[in-house]
Amino acid sequence: MRGFDVSLQNVVEYGTFIGAKAKSKEVKRENVISGMITATQDEGTIALSDSALGAQASALIVAGSGTTAVTLTYAVWAILSHPVARKKLEEEVAGIPEDYNDTQLEKLPYLKAVIMETLRLYGAAPGSLPRTTPEQGFQIKGFFVPAGTTVTTQAYTLHRDAAIFPEPEKFDPDRFYQKDMTAAQKSAFTPFGGGTRVCLGIHLAEMELRHGLAEFFRECRDITLSESTTPESMAMENYFLISPKSKRCSIKAKELAVANG
Repeated sequence: MRGFDVSLQNVVEYGTFIGAKAKSKEVKRENVISGMITATQDEGTIALSDSALGAQASALIVAGSGTTAVTLTYAVWAILSHPVARKKLEEEVAGIPEDYNDTQLEKLPYLKAVIMETLRLYGAAPGSLPRTTPEQGFQIKGFFVPAGTTVTTQAYTLHRDAAIFPEPEKFDPDRFYQKDMTAAQKSAFTPFGGGTRVCLGIHLAEMELRHGLAEFFRECRDITLSESTTPESMAMENYFLISPKSKRCSIKAKELAVANG
């Protein structure tokens, strides 16, 4: 826990630094934190304290890094565990130019399918996302839910509903490969949440996943999973953000013979 405490403290300190910079207006470019400051000023509400700004900035750091990191971890594990999927992905990303850009990556259908299937099974935050019903309450499927009621859905169960995603526990990018999702799949597929409160970093996360996977499977063709990386070691633990039970996904590179002389 000591290492975690130190890491968390580093994040908090950097978040506080970011908040202070935004408040001092040293950074001229508009960003999320400066937007928060402007919004409170425009609405005449109580100004955000330094600690509140630091907390918001820290949350954005964690949300924008840990989430993508764990999804990439599970994507690499899943692909290395499925040789057919790996071959398809490696062949696809091998066909893009050395100076590829994100627009080109967006056009790769199998890469897109791999990312969607990874998000279906291993989205970083698959648990409950509570919401409160509006003042007038609301009607759903013949039931009235009173105002102020906490309601929630969670992606984990929706993404494993066999009526929506056949063979739901199977990692199968082909279910999304060059196919349109059904209406039920579109409604159930919520790795980033949904509605007006959908994750604000969704497009950044998708871009990071595209670049991370494309680069890895272009450059690391001889990588394999270590013997210590097993389905048991990669079993998900969920404390809002998921992580492997072992807290790692160990891989190994092929040893290259070095010529003498």
